[in-house]
Amino acid sequence: MAEVSILLVEDDELDVRAVKRAFRDLKIANTLYEARDGIEALDMLRGTHGYAPVPRPLLILLDLNMPRMGGIEFLDEIRKDPALHTSVVFVMTTSAAEEDRFKAYDRNVAGYVLKHDPGRSFLDAVAMIEHYWHIVALPDQP
Repeated sequence: MAEVSILLVEDDELDVRAVKRAFRDLKIANTLYEARDGIEALDMLRGTHGYAPVPRPLLILLDLNMPRMGGIEFLDEIRKDPALHTSVVFVMTTSAAEEDRFKAYDRNVAGYVLKHDPGRSFLDAVAMIEHYWHIVALPDQP
């Protein structure tokens, strides 16, 4: 089984550090790529504007509320892109709004995780996602 690449799309540096700490605490050695918003994440996935494409198979951990391009707009873009539409995405957000959850699941996210306790929720979420990628077959190249 190929190593799963992880793309973290998050603009909050504290949340980025919490995810990295969860990876370290759980002894997860998978490569973690970081994008600060949806535009940068698209460039990284497509290998444009100076970025090499993020290797597949991959999982995307996506915040919803970001500058330039937020999570819902990012989901709209990848779902209409033939090369990216099968990407597995987990939303990790502070938004408990039913409308946001509906919009995310309507765009075929694999899960919607609330960041209510940054330390514990990130650790639990990353542990769950690690278990997920070990038991499912993820899509490689389209």
